[in-house]
Amino acid sequence: MAHRAVRPSAFAGSFYPGVPAALEDAVQRYLAGARAGAPGEPAPKALIAPHAGYVFSGPVAASAYARVASRRGAITRVVLVGPSHRVFLRGLAAPDADAFATPLGDVPIDRAWLARALALPQVQVLDRAHAFEHSLEVHLPFLQVALGDFALVPLVAGDATPAEVAQVLDALWGGDETLVVVSSDLSHYEPYETAQRLDHATARAIESLREDAIGEDDACGRVPIRGLLVAARARGLSVRALDLRSSGDTAGPRDRVVGYGSFAVC
Repeated sequence: MAHRAVRPSAFAGSFYPGVPAALEDAVQRYLAGARAGAPGEPAPKALIAPHAGYVFSGPVAASAYARVASRRGAITRVVLVGPSHRVFLRGLAAPDADAFATPLGDVPIDRAWLARALALPQVQVLDRAHAFEHSLEVHLPFLQVALGDFALVPLVAGDATPAEVAQVLDALWGGDETLVVVSSDLSHYEPYETAQRLDHATARAIESLREDAIGEDDACGRVPIRGLLVAARARGLSVRALDLRSSGDTAGPRDRVVGYGSFAVC
């Protein structure tokens, strides 16, 4: 049997609980505290959700994942794109792994679907961009609890244009079986009131599908967000803010906060 390469969890026990029962309990509590969509409301095709430690951004991330929990079993593939925090790269990077591990079990990578992205010139295999990247990993337990079994298509984005990211998302868009998730926090280390003002302006830009209005300091995941907005606009989709809070609302002081937002693309 061929060797199966698994990317181990790098942030279990720090960003989120490392014990399986405690992790599942935490995610279930966050989801239970989030508002699900109204009956008959269309399930999102794509989500934007934050990636900080669960005590800070977990409630806001849950606001996104509560909207797709009803599609457990129907969503069988998740395209997950986040920013590269530690490794500079041009374009986007895929891992060479066959699965990503979390305390809740291994998430298999859809290598065949990932090959669609790797056929594009702006996508490369770069394991070191994934090895210590939290922007993807912290979403996996939420996805595991909300959706059950699914295959993952993980990409980290570096220096890429909105059109380049949109082209990758177009290749991976799929049908109702595929959920697209973009990982991003919002403003960083501003006073509480300043962060509120900045994050509300960023939320308006996202809801207006104005990728050009999202500045360098407005969102760490601005590169994949901008690409998602281009792809959404081309398909006539709309974006709606689900939750907009900061660490000053959840678990931190208010002198230097990080902003978090959850958004649904329907």
